[in-house]
Amino acid sequence: MNTDKQHTKGIEGKVVLITGASSGIGEGAARLLAERGAKVMLGARRTERLQTLANEIRDTGGVAEYRKLDVTSCEEMDAFVNVAVDKFGRVDVIVNNAGVMPLSNLEERKIDEWNRMIDVNIRGVLHSIAAGLPVMRSQGGGHFVNVASIGAYEVTPTASVYCATKYAVRAISEGLRMETEREIRVTLVSPGVTESELADSISDEHARAAMKEYRRIALSSKAIAEAISYAIAQPEGVDVNELTVRPAKGIN
Repeated sequence: MNTDKQHTKGIEGKVVLITGASSGIGEGAARLLAERGAKVMLGARRTERLQTLANEIRDTGGVAEYRKLDVTSCEEMDAFVNVAVDKFGRVDVIVNNAGVMPLSNLEERKIDEWNRMIDVNIRGVLHSIAAGLPVMRSQGGGHFVNVASIGAYEVTPTASVYCATKYAVRAISEGLRMETEREIRVTLVSPGVTESELADSISDEHARAAMKEYRRIALSSKAIAEAISYAIAQPEGVDVNELTVRPAKGIN
């Protein structure tokens, strides 16, 4: 465990729920936040990966629980939040990280893939808010960290629907912030090109080839985990609204 007070301040002891925690940014955030003293609740569909991750966190002195979670199911999201409350007594932060990105040109008419992005990337965030907001309201505070993308600010060919879902996450985040009148903190984290399994869902061969070249220079998942950690660690009364993180020139 990292006992450096500079890194654990504002994080230690907080109960943090993470969706899409079985790989990529979700896994990186789980490891980093647990290292800094958070009690993490991990959710994803691949429970074998969650179990391995939770055991590795526990082996290094951290606190981790996990539960199978499909964010497209409102019932599963409710159960995920309720289990965290049962185990830890509260929910301080929910990191909405689950997402899919099967890119293609609109003329390819990959309607099932469009619907999947809408279900996971948009409805998943809404289900989290529906499950977590009443708990946070009742305990007098909380924090949603919604992982979007630079696609929440710009649209590129083959990414029309994906970007639309991320624009939606940005709009939902801003609306939630306004409606809760600063009682609930809301942070939008928008990664640039980042190492993850997100592109594995691309079935269109041309879009897959283009993404492989696009991702030639990419951030590590830990870089985005650091941004998430920064937002969570801020003192009471400080709400980091938006963070955009991109690769810098010369990155390895």
